[in-house]
Amino acid sequence: MSDSPPIRQHLRVTGVVQGVGFRPTVYQHATALGLAGLVGNDSAGVFIELEGPAQDVDAFVERLRAEPPPLAHIDGIERRDIDLRGESGFVIVESRHEDGATTLVSPDLEVCADCLAEMRDPGDRRHRYPFINCTNCGPRFTITKATPYDRPMTTMASFPMCERCQAEYDDPTDRRFHAQPNACPECGPHVWLEGETDRELPTDDVIAAARERVAGGGILAVKGIGGFHLACDARNEAAVATLRERKRRTAKPFAVMAADLTTVESFARLTDAEREILASPQRPIVLVTESNDSTLDRAISPGNDRVGVMLPYTPLHHLLLEPGDVWVMTSGNFATEPIVKTNTDAREKLLQLADALLLHDRDIHVHCDDSVVRVHEERELPVRRSRGYAPFPVRLPVEVAPTLAVGGELKATFCLAAGTDAFMSQHIGDMENLETLQAFTAAVTHMCGLFRIEPERVVADLHPRYLSTRWAQEAYPDETILVQHHHAHIGSVMAENGYTDPVIGFSFDGTGYGTDGTIWGGEVLVGDLDGLERAGHLAPARLVGGDAAVKRPYRMALSQLWAAGIEWADDLPPGVRAGAEEQRVVRHQLETGLNSVETTSMGRLFDAVSSLAGVCHEVSYEGQAAIELEALGTSDADGSYAFELIEGDGALVIDPTPVVTAVAADVRAGVPASVISTRFHRALAQAIVSTAEVMRRRYHVATAALSGGVFQNVTLLETAAAGLRAAGFAVLTHRLVPPNDGGLALGQIALAGRR
Repeated sequence: MSDSPPIRQHLRVTGVVQGVGFRPTVYQHATALGLAGLVGNDSAGVFIELEGPAQDVDAFVERLRAEPPPLAHIDGIERRDIDLRGESGFVIVESRHEDGATTLVSPDLEVCADCLAEMRDPGDRRHRYPFINCTNCGPRFTITKATPYDRPMTTMASFPMCERCQAEYDDPTDRRFHAQPNACPECGPHVWLEGETDRELPTDDVIAAARERVAGGGILAVKGIGGFHLACDARNEAAVATLRERKRRTAKPFAVMAADLTTVESFARLTDAEREILASPQRPIVLVTESNDSTLDRAISPGNDRVGVMLPYTPLHHLLLEPGDVWVMTSGNFATEPIVKTNTDAREKLLQLADALLLHDRDIHVHCDDSVVRVHEERELPVRRSRGYAPFPVRLPVEVAPTLAVGGELKATFCLAAGTDAFMSQHIGDMENLETLQAFTAAVTHMCGLFRIEPERVVADLHPRYLSTRWAQEAYPDETILVQHHHAHIGSVMAENGYTDPVIGFSFDGTGYGTDGTIWGGEVLVGDLDGLERAGHLAPARLVGGDAAVKRPYRMALSQLWAAGIEWADDLPPGVRAGAEEQRVVRHQLETGLNSVETTSMGRLFDAVSSLAGVCHEVSYEGQAAIELEALGTSDADGSYAFELIEGDGALVIDPTPVVTAVAADVRAGVPASVISTRFHRALAQAIVSTAEVMRRRYHVATAALSGGVFQNVTLLETAAAGLRAAGFAVLTHRLVPPNDGGLALGQIALAGRR
């Protein structure tokens, strides 16, 4: 015991502190130090009252910061003195509800090692139970209806606990104290197998029966924690082909789930960082390099040297996959619809795609797709931020009013923010149909209720035909603010880096509606969160036939050749692919401007080079031509192309004519596509550096910010970032939200949400 005088303090702890075993940890620290008082949850986080020697209260705070629960994230601890009560003993009290407060909700996280050990123990009462969990693991966000995070506020409310589970739940010293999804085979959810005609297929061992389906070449729909997967054996060529045919997914890569890291290393070359991220509690899909001797079916990731891999993250996954197993695990939906989350929808929709359904009776309140990351500079580069990360907030460098930002059209997410907390939604999907809009609307309603934020303003993309923009203007006609697409990209990378000073922003992507009414996508912006100006851009080219040019990269190649004054000879792949008749149509459109608009899109330049090099002439998914072009790159290639920078009184123009001319010459000379790819990437990286140097001289700014979907290309990102740093620039890149349109909403908040 300390000799210091007794005090009583009220502590307010904020952050991710509910549903993560925080109160029992507080109880253990307090009782170990002999402190009296109480701890409880409320709508703002966790409140604590401590009574005892001042020195011991200080020691408690230090211990709590140093030894929080594994899943907790403490943002702050506020302390104030209150009157002594002369109490003895420490207790955990009932949760309280307070209007106007915001509680952070934990993302869904992988099953912990302790639970896995119990699940695999034949002597444990939860042996092989697919819903085992504790305060250190399991579903959170996807089962939560409202806060405070208590069982009645979750989809577990319909499962009354048995005596033994209730005893664990009530015991502050137990790992399952107030673990809201706590259950066992006696009282909790259960799993079963259904076929097309049989509501429940008779079987003594559901897991074994499900495994037999997959081993026999079947396709299985598996209900997880955020929605359904469609699963098949990743080494079975016929099964993969059948899944592609049924899902009408001709070329877009499938993700796979491997039983363990050893299994992953049997078909992929992993870096230390990739191993760490694969095994992290978030369990994202990680895009890793497939090895030359991989036994996976090549149709899983056609035209790509990388494969998206994840490890099991639920007890059910661990039961389904045994060592050595690799299953395709792709989202359970039709191509343009949100992931299926209910048993009813699965029966209606997924039995058209799968041979059987593996179902359970724990409802999914919030759909949530798997997250996808690449590794850049030994850290995560998000491609899709969803399960495991959402709705954990991004801390803003500025205070904002209660604001809803609705993002863009593709890879739709939204952001709900107040103060310095920006809550990014899970991945919703492409806003192209009613089903996705309905999912978007439901997710907005849920998060506004969950975090008790009523938007005072709404921010949307400048594009008048984006479904998200139209929704915002109809739902909030007086509160909606429009922000230009590429400005939002730069705002997003600045916000997540906590940066407010001026930057040179490179905003490179496929499509964005410009302030002049044309299609932008290769933009150089200078400014800060108070405003950005267009200081440079890629030289415009004609988008011939609108969407037809997006789906047929050879049309963009013909357009770039036309702009460069190069004839469409039959010895160049785009001309061969188009044929004489289509060449005639395209030529007419270029000459007259009929059904063609100008674009400065960097994404479309990648398409053009990909087709010109003979890599990809038609695409079935966004970014395919650029992805396949990057995959061919080789470090063994020598040389580089060079863009021309055209300076004048107005915006700097980045002219690709010399690059297009050189690529055409290399193609005619028989230079391999791998070399062309490498030379093109080097040229663009150098153009970024040279452009930044021009802007530094003009604007006296020495920080570069890289954002937009083009910067998912790690080859370009790493080369450009290294070149910029060598030239004396500080470089901002993405670590928390995707550089693609999945990060737009954060930038919209940063630019238009400030008080």
